Amino acid sequence: MKAMRIDTRLPNCSHESRSSSKSLRKGIRVYLRSSAEILLLALAGCAAGPDYTRPAVETPPAYKEVGEWVVAKPADTAPKGQWWAAFRDPVLDGLMEQVSVSNQSLKAAEARYSQARAAVQSARAQLFPTVGAGANAARTGGGGGANARRYSVSLNAGWEPDLWGRVRRLVEANRASAEATAADVEGARLSLQAELATDYFQLRSTDAQIVLFEDTVKALATSYQVTQNRYRAGVAAKADVVQSEAQLKSTQAQAIELRATRAQLEHAIAVLVGKPPAAFSLPAANVDTHIPEIPPGLPSTLIERRPDVAAAERRMAAANAQIGVAQAAWFPSLNLTASGGFAGSSIVNLVSVPNRVWSLGAALAGTILDFGARGAEVASARAAYDEAVANYRQTVLQGFQEVEDDLAALHWLGDESQVQQEAARAARESVALTLNQYKAGTVSFLNVIIVQSAQLNQDRAVVTLAGRRLAASAALVRALGGAWEAP
Repeated sequence: MKAMRIDTRLPNCSHESRSSSKSLRKGIRVYLRSSAEILLLALAGCAAGPDYTRPAVETPPAYKEVGEWVVAKPADTAPKGQWWAAFRDPVLDGLMEQVSVSNQSLKAAEARYSQARAAVQSARAQLFPTVGAGANAARTGGGGGANARRYSVSLNAGWEPDLWGRVRRLVEANRASAEATAADVEGARLSLQAELATDYFQLRSTDAQIVLFEDTVKALATSYQVTQNRYRAGVAAKADVVQSEAQLKSTQAQAIELRATRAQLEHAIAVLVGKPPAAFSLPAANVDTHIPEIPPGLPSTLIERRPDVAAAERRMAAANAQIGVAQAAWFPSLNLTASGGFAGSSIVNLVSVPNRVWSLGAALAGTILDFGARGAEVASARAAYDEAVANYRQTVLQGFQEVEDDLAALHWLGDESQVQQEAARAARESVALTLNQYKAGTVSFLNVIIVQSAQLNQDRAVVTLAGRRLAASAALVRALGGAWEAP
């Protein structure tokens, strides 16, 4: 370790001490010139570590599940900022606005972004000198009893020039981390919005199922009354009455279970919009929510549109910069210091030329032997970068998988919905025919129960599929990155 320091002190100088003043001015000029040369060297020097380039990822030419069933059309009319507006549901629009304002998980993500921005400012501040001030008063005594007083006021400055780019790499790493955190905020916002849309569509699907079960209960109650009348008239067996009652009670129990499901979905929505469940309610509504057509675009755009992909890429850049931070430890550090002020034995006229003192210094220090500690830090930084690269590529692959899954879901759920509607129509016709046969005495009441249960199941499947298609649409928007675009 080597050190160099210039320390010049002029106690009790008079105005006539021209040679001392000339020496002072010369020393200051030499110090300023040396500092300027070091500063230029630092600014012109290359930072330690590799410069960042984004690693390549394999991008398919087209989505596998798009197929011929997706109609090619311009996407200029698709919602950009408020993607949920494509569903044309005013209640959903109002809930979405509350998520951005009141959701506590989103506020926590925004607070993390503020922390990351502060870390960038903290790292950048290391590029500049630090300046401090001080004042001191002391009284000393010796064996003879004499007392001495000493007063001083001073300004001091210190600076470590970033000769090897350690601070610049640190700023680069922190800035990339802050950008990753910003993408995390948008990713959290998109996830919460998609979760809200899914819960809302499930709630509306549950509302439709409750209406369906209420209508079914009414129909079964009428059937139960008809069976009782037929039994009293002696044209139906007691077993028919018991079977009809059992079917009615079972359907009523399922309707009650649906209300419990609806209450839980309403509570989940309340938390998403930042409200306690006790202070939030959504009236039941029979809403025919529009299922929008969402063009998936090109696979290559997924890398630029998904916040989680952008966050993974920025963390990869931060890890790359940390390699330079670790490598900079191999080089020595230079510290420049300067101080000036006044010192004297009397506080009266302390601030005067005779009491002026100053100090200039430079220290160069470096580690000669650390038994592999710095090498281990560099190796750790490189391994962290390799991990970030793997995470980035895996995030891209998962993004492609999610888009393909949701495209397939929308495709096949649409086909299934058409077939299911035909099945429900046939089930209703079967119930009408079987009831007529029962009244004519050609079939037992068990046949009526079987076809009525089948009709309820088929109608419920139609309603459930409609909700699943809406949820798949919201999932596809989330998989495509919503309306967010990387800056």
